[in-house]
Amino acid sequence: MILKIFKYLFVGVFLMLILLLFIVITGSKMSMDSDFSHTNATKDLQTFDPSIGKGVVNISIGDMIFRTRIAGFDGDSSKKVVILLHGFPVTSAMWIDLIGPLEEAGYRVIAFDQRGYSPHARPETLDSYEISELTKDVFAVADAIGAEEFHLIGHDWGSVVGWSAVLSNPSRIISWTALSFPHPAAFGAALLDDPDQQDRSSYVAFFQTPWLPETVFSFNSFSVLKALLAGMSDEKMKEYINVFSEPGALTSALNWYRALGDDLLFELEDLQSLEVKTPTLFLWGNQDQSVGRVAVDGMDEFIAGPYTNIELEAGHWLFVDQPERVISEVLIHINQ
Repeated sequence: MILKIFKYLFVGVFLMLILLLFIVITGSKMSMDSDFSHTNATKDLQTFDPSIGKGVVNISIGDMIFRTRIAGFDGDSSKKVVILLHGFPVTSAMWIDLIGPLEEAGYRVIAFDQRGYSPHARPETLDSYEISELTKDVFAVADAIGAEEFHLIGHDWGSVVGWSAVLSNPSRIISWTALSFPHPAAFGAALLDDPDQQDRSSYVAFFQTPWLPETVFSFNSFSVLKALLAGMSDEKMKEYINVFSEPGALTSALNWYRALGDDLLFELEDLQSLEVKTPTLFLWGNQDQSVGRVAVDGMDEFIAGPYTNIELEAGHWLFVDQPERVISEVLIHINQ
């Protein structure tokens, strides 16, 4: 009798889980834009030309097209270029607050939706999202606009790619600004030895799971994603949801995590040197849920050039919590 009761309970719980999963998947699919509105709008953008000056354009790199925000292209080729790299789960729209001040300070600005985020730059193979491939995109975009050297700024995953760029081809980078994510060797050391960082990074395993994170993020009109991006402006939030509402977009963005596999050391073994000599600014929010103090404090031994490390009373989204301070520190750094 007891065995029968447990059997019925097990079957009941199992059926309830199946029903819940069905509801979640159905709700997620209902949130998707099967008309690909963002992709279609991107098709109509102008191809990059320095005479355009300012706006959103397309930059073609091989068989990929990157949707790109530009500013400061007024025909003066002597003006230095600043390239901005966004992270997850956002686009180049995260840099809107910085693009204007950079333009006013006399820079030409490039902020492109990176591989997986641009509608026409979403390769299907997982190895296309390895850090080495993402790094190549940075220099390819610089080549496309005629910038032999440039200032580089990144946040979150954009910082991961930026560190890789600085370490692999430092001669082309005038200055480097990393927001939120520290030197990958310092992060890797903390990940190996610091229980706090291990806890903070445990979400990565979920992001690497097939299809499940896409389902969770898109459920109920992207309520989870919206919660993750709380505090963003309506303009930015609208763009992020438009991008990720398209089938395949979230998968492409999450493939950055999946391409890491079990190795979260960010391809360090492929680098000849881990020492950064490029003038570096690092900004970190001490309330950041994903990066702890041990990783930040461990950066000193890997920075050999001019280096400024600034701790802010902020979380992960520095442009939400401390926008004026971030803009000020960035301008001070690149104007030196």
